[in-house]
Amino acid sequence: MQTFTAVVPAAGRGSRMQANKPKQYLHLGDKTIIEHTLTRLLAHPQIEKIVVVIADDDHYFSSLPLANHPRIEVTLGGPERAISVLNGLSSVETDWVLVHDAARPCITQSDLDALMAAAELCEDGAILAVPVKDTMKRSDSQQRIEETVERGHLWHALTPQMFPTQQLADAIDAGLAQSIVLTDEASAMERAGFKPLLVTGRSDNIKVTRPEDLALAAFILQQQELE
Repeated sequence: MQTFTAVVPAAGRGSRMQANKPKQYLHLGDKTIIEHTLTRLLAHPQIEKIVVVIADDDHYFSSLPLANHPRIEVTLGGPERAISVLNGLSSVETDWVLVHDAARPCITQSDLDALMAAAELCEDGAILAVPVKDTMKRSDSQQRIEETVERGHLWHALTPQMFPTQQLADAIDAGLAQSIVLTDEASAMERAGFKPLLVTGRSDNIKVTRPEDLALAAFILQQQELE
């Protein structure tokens, strides 16, 4: 059975949450967001290790009950996501890696299964994503509509994103060397000439970004427990 390492970048501040601590340490019920996320990842039998990448001044993670879990390793991140992920990749020993947002606590085992199965289908890797449903608009700099964008082949990128470990590390390293803004891991792979597969995931795999997302994530977690 193919095994994977998960890298969870958690060095961000989450300023849009307007909270007094990084958003991954806000509570959803009796656990922090990152604890929900890590618990879901730890529950999957093919994930042999999780590398959590934190800020060098993070004093929250060490106080969590999961901090000393034998399958969790902690390393320090950098000033941007790509650097944090690259730092995390240095601790990965498996051929394949999953990179997952710390603030996506609603990831399901079925979505992880579907993504991991894609490792047999596409050697360039794969990401979870959902097709765009809403009408898409492109604006000018003053937020006035310039055009309606055809949505037929547009997708919302989610995480985890799964790639061969060394190829991803090389792609991120090359992107950083060219001062390219890498918004996710797939963008680094795309620029390196790879064509990752899109795996349709669940739309409830939300990223907690704004204050109103907390209540939605709590509701989703509650509903998922009933499935």
